[in-house]
Amino acid sequence: MGYKFTLVLNREITDDESAILRGAGCDNAIFGSDTLPTNASVPVTKMDFDTTSCPTLAEAIQAGLDAVMKVPDLSVPGLTVPPQRAVPEAEEPAPVLEGVVVQDEPAAPKSARKPRARKASTKPAADHSAVPAVAGSV
Repeated sequence: MGYKFTLVLNREITDDESAILRGAGCDNAIFGSDTLPTNASVPVTKMDFDTTSCPTLAEAIQAGLDAVMKVPDLSVPGLTVPPQRAVPEAEEPAPVLEGVVVQDEPAAPKSARKPRARKASTKPAADHSAVPAVAGSV
């Protein structure tokens, strides 16, 4: 399963720094020019990743951050992570048992249905305020 994310670096990088990053595991990153999100007058480099080399998104991001730390005075002030696929492609089809597709979530039981709303009564409500309380009653 591939993971997509973007690292925004704190400045523009040189060709030599790009080579260091590629050698440190960012060989599948696409480098591009951008500006700092908080200050449009500061030019920066962004690194777009679409990687399948790590088993989790967290490990993929950490690998990118570790590579950036190998370049002196380079940091990551921005990270963008778009929505990711929730289910690996190999697990997409629903499980099949003897030719019958099994639902992932069981249907709600009939007892879980909402009760029907009752119609408002046209009879006046009984007034129990005039009934005296009986001492010792339970």
